[in-house]
Amino acid sequence: MEIKLRKADPDQLKIPPETMSGVVFGTQFTDHMFCMEWEDGKGWHNAEIKPYGPLLMEPSAMVLHYAQMAFEGLKAYQTDSGEHVLFRPRENFKRMNRTAQRMCLPELDIEEVLAALKQLLCLDSGWVPHESGTSLYIRPTIVATEEAIGLKVSSKYLFFIIMSPVGPYYSQGFYPVKIMVTDKYVRAVPGGVGYAKTGGNYAASILAEKEAKEMGYTQVLWLDAVERRYIEEVGAMNIFFVINGELVTPQLTGSILPGITRMSVLELGKHWGLKVAERRISIDEVLTGIKDGSVTEVFGAGTAAVISPVGVLSYKGDECQVGNGKTGSLATRFYEHLTGIQYGKEADPFGWVEPF
Repeated sequence: MEIKLRKADPDQLKIPPETMSGVVFGTQFTDHMFCMEWEDGKGWHNAEIKPYGPLLMEPSAMVLHYAQMAFEGLKAYQTDSGEHVLFRPRENFKRMNRTAQRMCLPELDIEEVLAALKQLLCLDSGWVPHESGTSLYIRPTIVATEEAIGLKVSSKYLFFIIMSPVGPYYSQGFYPVKIMVTDKYVRAVPGGVGYAKTGGNYAASILAEKEAKEMGYTQVLWLDAVERRYIEEVGAMNIFFVINGELVTPQLTGSILPGITRMSVLELGKHWGLKVAERRISIDEVLTGIKDGSVTEVFGAGTAAVISPVGVLSYKGDECQVGNGKTGSLATRFYEHLTGIQYGKEADPFGWVEPF
């Protein structure tokens, strides 16, 4: 793929933050972005790295009316040796293509898009933060751009990648969070788009998240939409439980996002020789287990937070403290090992990190 390069003028260049302390996650962006277009009969074309700036889009662009889109989230890191690396980027673009299939979007050539991302990263490499726990968050996105009002598959699309230097996703860092279990709202149903990383899934979760935060909770834990009994995922991460020494996570049923960090935790747990299970887990089983001590840890896993220990689960007004309310040993082990691989502190026997 031929990529046109148009660098920002000197007066357009911004100064990367010297420290990520006080910088709100996802609010500052690098100097450049990658864009390319797709059209019936032409395929992907007009690939360009250009200065970060507004997108030119008609008010009738179909994404604004019918939400035909997909997005991803991955990170670049600076290792202790000063090398810049990506963490499992192909898995993100594979998932983006699975979302594209469900949302009737044109698929991407993974190797070509990854090469374009690396070129963009090399140009804006000065934006990769170096402090412990920081990274460069990468947001690839596809949107339908045909100028038409009428429910159908768009004939035109825009793909773009923007990047943002970030610190920890949660302001409190690697400390237990409080989660509210909701049975008032549902996130996704089998046969729907719950497994796809598309904007409508997240828009539908905002009200429940808003209400949870007003009550002092960090996020919402979703139950299945049919029986409102079986645990699915948290708003920004998949969920894990340690039950009688076994690492358990809800099985993928089509209504749960197949997280890259989720997959990494499962693979790492098996590598360590842990008992690992993917199965249906009811909220009653978890709450009973917390009370009788058989559930010793609960933690989330996702790109943004990596591993997020859960200290409290609230369901129907009843708060249950997990363990002693502190971070569990297994959550700590996963966090330290995954971030150790990402920052070059631990060996990477899986080939998960990739330099650029």
